[in-house]
This record gives sequence, C-alpha cells and structure tokens, in this order.
Amino acid sequence: MNIHKRFVVQLFLQLMLIFFLIGVLLFFLFGIIGYFLSDSEAEHDLSLAEDYFISQNITVENEKADIADRLKKLVEEQHGRLLVVSAEGQLLGNYPEIEDTPSTFNEGELAGLVLENDPTLDYSYWRLDETDPDGPLVFFREENGESLLLDSVKQHVDWKQGKLDFQESVLSELQNKNAWVQLVNNSGEVIDGYNAGNKAKTYSHQEILSMTESKEESVSSYYNEGSQQTILMGVPLKDMAATLEEKIDSKVGNSIIIVSVLLILLLLLITFWYARKFGKPLMTMMQWIEKLGNGVYEQPVNHVEQPLLFKKNGKIKRKYKLYQELITNLSQLTDTLKDNRDQREKIKVTREEWISGISHDLKTPLSSIAGYSKMLESREYHWSQEEVREFAEIIGSKSAYMKDLLDDLTLTYRIKNGALPIVREKMNITELIRRTIIGYMNNPDYKEMNIDFQAEDDNVTASVDPKWFQRIIDNIVENALKYNPAGTTVTVSLAVIEQHLCQITISDDGIGMDPKTVNSLFQRYYRGTNTSDTGSGTGLGMAITKQLIQLHQGSINVKSTPGEGTSIRILMPV
Repeated sequence: MNIHKRFVVQLFLQLMLIFFLIGVLLFFLFGIIGYFLSDSEAEHDLSLAEDYFISQNITVENEKADIADRLKKLVEEQHGRLLVVSAEGQLLGNYPEIEDTPSTFNEGELAGLVLENDPTLDYSYWRLDETDPDGPLVFFREENGESLLLDSVKQHVDWKQGKLDFQESVLSELQNKNAWVQLVNNSGEVIDGYNAGNKAKTYSHQEILSMTESKEESVSSYYNEGSQQTILMGVPLKDMAATLEEKIDSKVGNSIIIVSVLLILLLLLITFWYARKFGKPLMTMMQWIEKLGNGVYEQPVNHVEQPLLFKKNGKIKRKYKLYQELITNLSQLTDTLKDNRDQREKIKVTREEWISGISHDLKTPLSSIAGYSKMLESREYHWSQEEVREFAEIIGSKSAYMKDLLDDLTLTYRIKNGALPIVREKMNITELIRRTIIGYMNNPDYKEMNIDFQAEDDNVTASVDPKWFQRIIDNIVENALKYNPAGTTVTVSLAVIEQHLCQITISDDGIGMDPKTVNSLFQRYYRGTNTSDTGSGTGLGMAITKQLIQLHQGSINVKSTPGEGTSIRILMPV
C-alpha cells in the first residue's frame, strides 16, 4: 500500500469518528432550535403553541389551575382569554377572571367552545396531559381582528350616497393593519375606496371569488341588501398557524437531509485532501528534481503559469511549509542553474551580435576610407594639396565616426547585458542641468538657437550616475538643437511631482516629427548612417538614452506634431 492509500484509510477512519460526534451535536442543536422556534411561535400567536408549552406554564393541584405569569402576559398582549376545564366540565381556572364565568360546563357547552362558529372569535384548545385522555383541557379564545374591523367599517358607510365615511378611530385601525377597503355596486364597479392603490376598478364574480383564495392577503366582504352594495376589505396575511408549521417542518426536514449529504461529501473531500496534503508536495518536488536533471531550470507552476509552491509575496504556501528547507535549497539550485544557462546564452548571443553589428556598421565608413585611399594611391592622377587635405579630412571624419560607432556599440551592448556599472551619487540635478544648458548657450555652433532653462526649485536632488545622466541630457538637448532650423526655441524645464518624481521636459517649437518617426525614435539605427554627413550620428543615441534612463528606474515619453515641435518628458525618482 503506497503512501497515498495509507493516508486515505487512516484519515478516513479518524474523520468518521469526528463526523459521528458532529452529527450527535447537530442532532441536539436542531432540537434546541426547534424548542426556541416553538416558543417564538407562541409569543407571536398563542394559538400556535405546542402542547408541551402549555403544560409547562399551567399546573393543576387540588382541582385548581395555576397559570404562570409568562402565559398570563401573552394572553393579555394578544387580547385573549384562557380557560382550564376538567374532563367533567369543572372550571379549574381562567384568565383574566370574569365574574359571570360559569363554574361548570356541560357537554354541549364544551362542544360549543371547540366548535365555536362566531366569526369574531377564534378558539384553540390543548389537552394538558397528552398521555391522559381524561385530563384537563385548556381553551384559548382570541378576538378575530379582521371580523371586528369589518364590523367597524360597515358601520361607517353612507349606503345611500355610496361613500365611505370613516372616523379617526377606524382609519387608525385600518392603517395599523395596512388594510384596504373598496365599496362595489351591484354591477361590480368600485364607487369608493381607501388605500386601494393598484386594485381593480371593476370586478366580476370570478375575480371576487379568486380574491378569497389569495395567499398574500386575507379578503373579507359584507353585502348590504338595501343598497345592493358590497364592502371588500383586504389585510396582508401574517404567519398563519398551519402554514407556519408546514414551513418549519419542511425547512427542518430539508435542512437535516441537506446537512447530512453535505457532511458526507465534506467527509470524503477532507479525507482525500488530507491524504494529498502530505503526498502531493513530495511528488511535486520529485518532479521538480527530475526537470532539473533534464535541463529545465524552472520552478513548478500551475495551469495558469503561477508558482505552485509560493504565494504572490514570495512566501511558501502553508501546505508546503513542512518541506521549507528542501524547497529553499531547490529554489537556490534552480536559480543558480538558470543564471548560468542564461549567462552562457547571453555571451553567445552578444558575441554573435557584436560580430554582426561590427561588420554591418563599419562596412560603409570603411568603404569610404578605402575608396579615398585608392584615390590617393592612384598614379594616374596628381592631386593638389587642397584635394589631399580634403581627402584626409574625410578619412579622418570617417575614422572618428567609426570610433564613435564602436564606443556606442560597446555601450549599448554593455547596457543590454547588464554589464554597465552605475555609480549613483546624490546630486543637485538643477545645478547639473543648468551647467549643461550654459555650455550649449556658449557653443558658437548654436548661436542662432534660443535656449531657455526653467526650474521650479534650485535644489532638486536625486541619486544618479553623473556621467551617464549627463549623457542623457546631452543626447536629447543636442538632437533638439541639431535637427531644428535656426531661430528654434529649445526649453528645458525641471519640476518635482509630489516629492517623489523628478520631471525633466525638453521641448522645442521646431519642425516636429511624424508618428512613424516618433514610434521608431528609440530603435537602433533608425536614422541610419550617412557617409556624406559626419554630423549625422551613429543612430544609437536615443536607444542608448532610453536604456540609461531605465537603468536609473526612470521613463521617457515623446510627443511631437509636424510643424509644431517636439516635447520629451523624463520621469525619474528623487
């Protein structure tokens, strides 16, 4: 028997015992709930009380009934009357006590109490001792509020005028019961009403009959022969005895079945869950080790590619904490193996890219140098000193371009491979940018450009590498000055956002860029190399700029419109 089956058998037996105890507790719990439900029914309507409730509150000694104060209070609150009568018809006790109450009841009078047909009264009765068929009987009489209310209503109707004429007392009773009243003539038309709301304006015989079968309200009526008019009165149904008992019995029965089924299902689920709790982690780690042996240096993941053993915050999940040390060591081994593999891949790719980039990027300037060298070597022509100097200048510029290109290629590949050292220092960014802008203002090459610097604060500090941060500012400002016509205004502004971010904005009102250029601005070699213009740049400047900004945990955003200018925004943490 493997570990999984042993866990299943052992935990199943243990959980069976636990659920047996739970079942016993639930049985007693349902009994207690039923007891309190019965008490609640009696407090709401004494006619719904169970026999045991009456027996608990009435005791008979020496042919005299003692009624508990609790029961007396309920009788008073429900405006009823309680009679305790022996099997021979002798009155053992009553509440409230009335002087003209007979001391004995004959068979006919007892039958009248049980089978009372007075619509204004409701009678209920219980046997004080169910085991004794000759034991005392308890009768409870309460007024039928709806019948009494209908009697009050019909006394306040102007039958000749066909109008309801209620006094304040009747209106108060109708409002308390949320009742509605309609006065209907012999044609079924409603000629007057109170609180009728959305009730019908005319009725057929079938509609009136169907109203008496409503489960939402109790509808009673009174027909006046003299005027041939009918009063319809409806009162929203409250909890009726039989309906309430059926609902309670049904709910309790259904609850027992549902709880039993759920307990069985829960028992099975917890059994298999505990069995897998100890076996599955071991199987997962064995599969993990097997993957490492096959060269797959990744932690186990679920079907949505989320870590199987770790939470989002990096902590080990609870069900794997038993094997925490083993998981930690496996994680370290996996990371080490993966880093080594990635480093090898990076070196391989970098080497290939370096060779490919060097051969591609140096081909054009080398061709120019070779061409001019051949021209100088040619014996068929005699070059003047001016032409030789021109050729030498071109060769020199191409050599300088090749040097810049090699430097930029080296820099971009070092950044790409994480080999560029960043030495951060806490510096005054405002002063650093101000000195840079002053340098451009004093540069004779840009004497026809307008340069403006705006800073909200003279002491904005941030942790940056001064060398590479200077390179970022130089690349963007020089592009704005170089690729715009004379008279263009370049504005450099500095601001702090909520004491957390430093915002540097370089904007101009120059020629702007089209969307395609903006989208491709940070791609390597987008502008390409131009052998006829030594000032065209290597095409790597903006790509390097973005990489350097990202190394400083910052971001860069460009907005430009042809003919309106360009705005570049840099956000960096302060």
